[in-house]
Amino acid sequence: MNLHEYQGKEILSGFGVRIQRGIVATTPEEAVAAAKKLTDETGTGWHVIKAQVHAGGRGKGGGVKLAKNLDDVKTISEQIIGMDLVTPQTSAEGKRVHQVLVAEDVYYPGDSETSEFYMSVLLNRATGKNMIMYSTEGGMDIETVAEETPHLIFTEEVEPSGLLPFQARRVAFNLGLSGLAFKEMTKFVTALYTAYVKSDSSLFEINPVLKTSDDKIMAVDAKVTIDDNALYRHKDYVELRDKREENAIEVEAGELGLNYVDLDGNVGCMVNGAGLAMATMDLIKQAGGEPANFLDVGGTADAARVEAAFKIILKDPAVKAILINIFGGIVRCDRVAQGVIDAYKNMGTINVPIIVRLQGTNADIAKELIDNSGLDVQSAVQFQEAADKVQAVLA
Repeated sequence: MNLHEYQGKEILSGFGVRIQRGIVATTPEEAVAAAKKLTDETGTGWHVIKAQVHAGGRGKGGGVKLAKNLDDVKTISEQIIGMDLVTPQTSAEGKRVHQVLVAEDVYYPGDSETSEFYMSVLLNRATGKNMIMYSTEGGMDIETVAEETPHLIFTEEVEPSGLLPFQARRVAFNLGLSGLAFKEMTKFVTALYTAYVKSDSSLFEINPVLKTSDDKIMAVDAKVTIDDNALYRHKDYVELRDKREENAIEVEAGELGLNYVDLDGNVGCMVNGAGLAMATMDLIKQAGGEPANFLDVGGTADAARVEAAFKIILKDPAVKAILINIFGGIVRCDRVAQGVIDAYKNMGTINVPIIVRLQGTNADIAKELIDNSGLDVQSAVQFQEAADKVQAVLA
């Protein structure tokens, strides 16, 4: 589950990570009030107005701007709230901005003593260990840094027992810090790693981490992704989910209990089991098609569930065919076949070809049900047979 910047910063602050302070606002009037409050609390006269969307590169699309007075705060907020922000990480249509973060300006005018760093905490899947990735090149796309100056990217792998003090010091040393800034960075790294572990996150990305002229270390940005599988331990985090930022079809599928991921292809998939779903997508590719989705209906593929899956798949206008590939282990194939038939009849005419491959318990009965249903549904028994029929309908 992705979080907005202001939400991620709240989590970091709760674990002792110093952050750039800010207040979220949904209207220009709220933004002005937030700026006034920040001025009273921090003494800052300038403010940074940041669009709150689940995408990086906001500044490149005009979603991050500096306001030097309250009139600027109001004008900039009016420009950003309601805009469709296009960044390198969004579609061409962009993302609608519903709120902004009014943040204190931590870059003092005329100050040349600040430094920006990049830092993230994530799982290194190759080693099975958590890893801190960091660089002196903060404020830049880390992909660009990796491509052009890979020697400026450092990593620190952490054993399951936890981050050790010498590792935090090594991070500060590699970033070229000394004195108070060195001590502050070791505290920052330690608190950041603690927050990552205790919040059950799958990604922390802070770009930039700022060293101020008075040697304070703080998170100026925060990209936080919480592990969905751990949300049962963090009921308060569940409330932070912003469904407006997610794919609308995926949200609807999740509410129906379906495991669905929207893709860019032309063949809809309805499968039970994640492994079989992946194999089915490979099958579609080999047949010359492109999977339009990943959809795992689970082990209870009854008529209601199959009908819900049909409706979700058909919301995608790019779908030219549907392949149903079910292995009857826990669920009987004849029950699934009857579910397909009942769902088809309930929905009326479905204007795309449907290929059904059912294998496992009562597969022979299931094939007979499909073949004798009188519906425009093709049955298959073998994987290759299903692939050939997909290829035929796409030709």
